[in-house]
Formats: sequence, structure tokens, C-alpha cells
Amino acid sequence: MHPSLIQLAQGHYLGRFKNYVKMKPLDEIQILDFDPAYREQFKKLNLAWIEKYFNVEEPDIRALSNPESYIIANGGRVFFARYQGRIVGTCALLKENDEVYELAKMAVSPEVQGKQIGKKLCVHLLEAARQMGAKRVYLESNTALTPALELYRKVGFYQVESTPSPYQRANVKMQIDL
Repeated sequence: MHPSLIQLAQGHYLGRFKNYVKMKPLDEIQILDFDPAYREQFKKLNLAWIEKYFNVEEPDIRALSNPESYIIANGGRVFFARYQGRIVGTCALLKENDEVYELAKMAVSPEVQGKQIGKKLCVHLLEAARQMGAKRVYLESNTALTPALELYRKVGFYQVESTPSPYQRANVKMQIDL
């Protein structure tokens, strides 16, 4: 029997093919640093998920209205995912102190969810945090956001005891040690 047929019968080829198809979109995704031209997409992408599941809160308004002063001027970063020429995702890295940062405002357009865009954003953010000297990155979320929580677990976040949050919707806290 031909080796390719043996691999196919054993599932090796099929597994590799599935992985190739799954990872293919990652090659087409560009992660970009903040640019004022993308400010409106940062706000729009985040308001879409917040308004779908929760109420917009005061800290949301501050961060989304002026990411330059709320996030970047305080030592944080904002990233964007461009896929097929469009900004389709975003996330922010907020500096708490020299060793602790927060992953916040993660959003991916519903029409491209499932294409590994959130994963690529998250991995990029964690690498940026490492380069900035972070020892830990945490996030606050909600149990209603099951796909997001699953993504965070897949990249290495684990659940920790919640602490007081400025967000009423936050009922889950996760962190990753870098």
C-alpha cells in the first residue's frame, strides 16, 4: 500500500490537513499597533459585544472614547487585527504596574469569528507584555462569554479569585504568568 494511503487510513494526513486549513487564516491576519485612524473601529467593535450582552458602563466610555489618554498614555498598548484588508478585531493591554498588565477590550467581528483572529491577537498581546517586562497578565470577563473564556484558557490563562472590579458585569477573573 502507498505510504500516503497508509497515513490517510491512520488519520495522519487528515489531521495535518485539518491543522493546515485551520491555521491558513492566521497567515492572512496582520496585527497592527494603534493608529488614530483605527480609533472608531476600536470603539465600534467593542460596543457591539458590550451592547449585545451587557450595558455600557462608565469605564467603557472612558476607554473607548479616548484610548490614547486612557490606555496608551498610561503605558498600555492597543492592537488591531486586519483580515482581508479590513480591521476586524482589537484588544488592549493596560498597564497596572511594571510587572502586571490587564488584557481588556478584546473584540472580533462576528462574521470572522472562528478564524483564529482572537487567538492571534491574544498571543501577540502576551508577547508584547513579555517584551514590556510583564510578569503577569490578568483579565476580567463574564461567564456568559463562553467562547472568549475558552480562548483565554487555550492560550494559558487560568481562573483566579475575583477582586473588586470597576465593571458590574465582571464575574470571572483569569490570569497568566509570563
